[in-house]
Amino acid sequence: MIRLHNSSFISFRSESIAFRKLSVLRGTSSKKCSRTMAPPILSLELPSETGRVLSIQSHTVQGYVGNKSAVFPLQLLGYDVDPIMSVQFSNHTGYPTFKGQVLNGKQLWELIEGLEANNLLYYTHLLTGYIGSVSFLDTVLEVVSKLRSINPTFQYVCDPVMGDEGKLYVPQELVSVYREKVVPVASMLTPNQFEAEQLTGFRIASEQDGREACRHLHAAGPSQVVITSICINGTLLLIGSHQKEKGQSPVQFKIVIPKIPAYFTGTGDLMTALLLGWSNKYPNNLEKAAELAVSSLQAVLSRTLKDYEKAGYAPQTSSLEIRLIQSQDDIRNPEIKYKSQLYD
Repeated sequence: MIRLHNSSFISFRSESIAFRKLSVLRGTSSKKCSRTMAPPILSLELPSETGRVLSIQSHTVQGYVGNKSAVFPLQLLGYDVDPIMSVQFSNHTGYPTFKGQVLNGKQLWELIEGLEANNLLYYTHLLTGYIGSVSFLDTVLEVVSKLRSINPTFQYVCDPVMGDEGKLYVPQELVSVYREKVVPVASMLTPNQFEAEQLTGFRIASEQDGREACRHLHAAGPSQVVITSICINGTLLLIGSHQKEKGQSPVQFKIVIPKIPAYFTGTGDLMTALLLGWSNKYPNNLEKAAELAVSSLQAVLSRTLKDYEKAGYAPQTSSLEIRLIQSQDDIRNPEIKYKSQLYD
C-alpha cells in the first residue's frame, strides 16, 4: 500500500488525538465518576495513515451505487469510512420498481449531533454524491461548516450529481444552490460535462472549453477540479485541473479514456471515491491520482463486462452492476494503463 508522507501522518494523528483529549476534558465532571471509563475510539486514537472519511450518499440493499460503490474501495485504500445513507432503497432506481426510505435534513443533523455528543465528529474528508432536495443540501452545507470548525485542514470532495447528456434528474433549484453555495466551500469537484456546464453557465464543446470551465470553478472556490467525462468529437476524455496556490495558473491535464460498449451503474460514485483516495496519497500530483483512478475504474468495468458475458448475457441498453468484491486487486494496486497528458 502506498502511504502518506510521514509528516502528514504524524500531523493527522496528533490533531485527532488532541481533539479526542480536548473532548474528554470537556466532558469530564469535577466529581469522581463511578462508572467504568469507555474504551478509546481507535480510529481517533490510532488513526489510519490516510484519513477518516464521512460519506453522505445513497444506499441500496442490492447492487453497487452511492455508498455501496464508495465505502469499500476507500477502505481497501486504507481509509476509515463512516457512511450516512441519504436514502435507503431496495435497489437502484433503474429497476421497474424500488422501495425504501429517504433521509431528510433534520434527520441528517440529528446524526451529526449524536456524533458530536459522543466526541466522534473528527474527519479529514467529507464525500457527497447524489442529493435530491434543497433542504438536504442546505444541511450538508451546515455539516461542512461544522466539520471545518473542528478540523481546519478538513477537505470536502463533492460530486455535484445533477444530470447527464443534457438532462437534469434533480430539481432545477438545486443547480443554483450548488453553483452559489456548494462550489465556494468544496475542496475538490468532480462534475461530468453536463454538470460542469450547469455550474459554469457556458457550453463545453472543446478541450479548451473544458479547461476554461475548470479555471472558472477554481475562481469560485475549489483548488482541484476533475471533469470526469467529456465527449469531444467522439473521443471520451477526463480533464483535470489543480490550482496549487490561489492566483496561480493551474496545472491542467487530460486522459483519453476508451469507451466500453455498455452502460454501468455506480461508476461516478466509484470514480469520485477513487479520486479522493488517490489524490490524498498524492496531494501535489493530481494527474498521477487521476491515472490511478481511471486505470482502476476501467479494470473494474472490464471485469464486470467479462463476467456478464461469462454468464451468457450480451449487454445492450440495460444497466450493468459493477463487480467490486471481485475487483479488489484492481482497486488496491491498479496497473496504470491510461497516462495523463499535460497541457502547455
